[in-house]
Amino acid sequence: MKNQICLAGMLAIFTLNLFGQTKKPAAANFTKYVDPYIGTGFHGHVFVGASVPFGAVQLGPTNLSEGWDWSSGYHISDSTIIGFQHTHLSGTGIGDLGDISFMPTTGAIKVVKGTIENLKNGYTSLFSHEDEIVKPGYYKVKLKRYDIGVELTASTRVGMHKYTFPASKEAHVVIDLKEGIGWDESSETYIKQVDQHTIEGYRFSNGWAESQRIYFTAVFSKPIKSFTVYDDSTQKLGNELKGKKVKGVLSFQTVNEEIVYVKVGISPVSTANALLNIKAEIPKWDFNKVIQDADQAWNKQLAKIDIKTDSLTQMKKFYTAFYHTMIAPSIFNDVNGEYWGTDKKVHKNTRFNNVTTFSLWDTYRANNPLFTIIQPNHVHDMINSMLAIYQQQGTLPVWHLMANETNTMPGNSALPVVADALLKGYKGFDTKLAYEALKATAMNDSRGLKFVKSLGYIPADSVAESVSKGLEYAIDDWCVAQVAKKMGKQDDYTYFSKRAENYKNYYDPQTGFMRGRLSANQWRTPYSPFISIHEHGDFSEGNGWQYTFMVPHDVEGLIELLGGQDKFNKKLDSLFTAEGDMGESKSADISGLIGQYAHGNEPGHSMAYLYDYSGKPWKTAEKVRFILDNFYTDKVDGIIGNEDVGQMSAWYVLSALGFFPVNPANGMYVFGSPTISEATLTINGNKKFHITVKNNGPKNKYINAMKLNGVDFTKTYFKHTDIMNGGELEITMGSKPGSVWGVGDANKAVSVL
Repeated sequence: MKNQICLAGMLAIFTLNLFGQTKKPAAANFTKYVDPYIGTGFHGHVFVGASVPFGAVQLGPTNLSEGWDWSSGYHISDSTIIGFQHTHLSGTGIGDLGDISFMPTTGAIKVVKGTIENLKNGYTSLFSHEDEIVKPGYYKVKLKRYDIGVELTASTRVGMHKYTFPASKEAHVVIDLKEGIGWDESSETYIKQVDQHTIEGYRFSNGWAESQRIYFTAVFSKPIKSFTVYDDSTQKLGNELKGKKVKGVLSFQTVNEEIVYVKVGISPVSTANALLNIKAEIPKWDFNKVIQDADQAWNKQLAKIDIKTDSLTQMKKFYTAFYHTMIAPSIFNDVNGEYWGTDKKVHKNTRFNNVTTFSLWDTYRANNPLFTIIQPNHVHDMINSMLAIYQQQGTLPVWHLMANETNTMPGNSALPVVADALLKGYKGFDTKLAYEALKATAMNDSRGLKFVKSLGYIPADSVAESVSKGLEYAIDDWCVAQVAKKMGKQDDYTYFSKRAENYKNYYDPQTGFMRGRLSANQWRTPYSPFISIHEHGDFSEGNGWQYTFMVPHDVEGLIELLGGQDKFNKKLDSLFTAEGDMGESKSADISGLIGQYAHGNEPGHSMAYLYDYSGKPWKTAEKVRFILDNFYTDKVDGIIGNEDVGQMSAWYVLSALGFFPVNPANGMYVFGSPTISEATLTINGNKKFHITVKNNGPKNKYINAMKLNGVDFTKTYFKHTDIMNGGELEITMGSKPGSVWGVGDANKAVSVL
């Protein structure tokens, strides 16, 4: 009998092997939940096209239309394409990039894009969204005018095109080095035919970021029959040309449904490096493999947070948001490590990936803290890149793009990001240099800081957006103080801790709001907490209502400033109910309003969570759940404001998991109202932090009970180390606030342990 059992077992194993049943299960497919159309409507400004996580290449279509809602080059309302460009921003409020534009055409050669009123005089084509396929790492469309099918995919530094031509004696590819997006304008361009298959060149431009430079090398699968160069619209002799608005046109004959592939490597350093990037990343012509590799790259990253929810809509919202958090900061170096620095020099032998596109005023609030949980390598790259920028320009970046400081937005928001990494124990960079950079940046005299050092406030008649700048600097100073404390620099800790309280100098107790201060005893008049004056007022993209609550580093101090817990709660309630006209000069960025709370703009992102500090966590649950359900959808207008390089989406990712980093650098997360049923976070490649949410549902939005690693947990916050050590978090939800969880002073969220 025993032998019969063994034989049966052997036969079973043989049968399983024969039919492949013992193979490892297929990797989970998370990219199927990503819908890149989400955020292409309203004011989301998201990138549409092919890229890999944090890739240098964002290869996608650019519409003919221009304006604020075309900051990424694409809006769902449009039906025109002027070309497929290799760099794009995602979610910004200013348009730039759009480098190295390729456009396949047929018929008579046209080298201008035309106008909306008269498309036939240019090379622009109409298209239909019904002919598009958009997914992570892949884009497909049909150019109606030419009956050309276009498919795009990408590696980190290389874009790959697949053009399916009709039969034509006049098939072309227009390479337009004049074209850019938004503020971008070419300053010097160059193109050259190298051989029958290769074109190279560069595009230097000025825009939001000044003095940008991108080199490219393009390798074609089909021999080039002829190559013509143009200075804007004027044909020139020869096979190379330098000028401000250079274009090149490749021509060849095609048979019906003939496929032409193009591999385009880009580099901030040289055409030789661009070719090196091609040889390293896409050496062959296997287009489908590049698609598969891109899909796998995205799946590898998305798998770091494996969730379960009760609907497909929630899965799409979550994984699309997660996808949006990883488009940037983007790689800005070549496979050999070389990159172009802020000092306008080529840097070699680096031990990190240099990155760019630092939208720090936005991302320090949620996206960068999210990175510290699931992107340790990228954190090291970001901090090392910031420290290199410090060494090259003398301060940490403000809003850095393509080796240029734009100085966009108030504050020095690199400070919370660098401080957060230091305080959480990241060591993949020079920690002494990091502190040096923090202190030097905080002690700079520019952008109102000289007044912070001498007066403790920025006079409203000295610089625009003085209150916003001052409040951001107070947050920055708190972060520097905490690092100084950790490093035993007591004098610095005392000094920056005092400066961190400067937010109090902008509070007018008579009106009960933050307000522009002219002197020690004079406020700016007239004043209304409702009015917002874009770029020229005292607040950046906001008003007195919104900025009165922007003290995430010292909520206890803010509660005291506003008159204690009861008055604070009443005032916070009013933030979400107050109705008033913001005036004719308000910023279009102020969107997603609940009363005067504006979720579509980043300064408000911590405010729904402030009730955790004031003894009413159930009110945080109500507000957070409303925002999750109503301001994020799976439709094209599913983001309530500018995506802002991942910040809007990072708020969703963390809040859907159930927590949020109100303080950007204290290593603690406060609880809200999770929408997932279960989540597994993969930490450092091997540890798991598992979240189970019981009894969740649309009506059950309140946390009633919680266990952390099997032990009852009643606090409204937990620590970063609780996640990073791995473990189990069990949350039980209910339709009414719990009577134990979060109740009492001992369970309130805190700014410092």
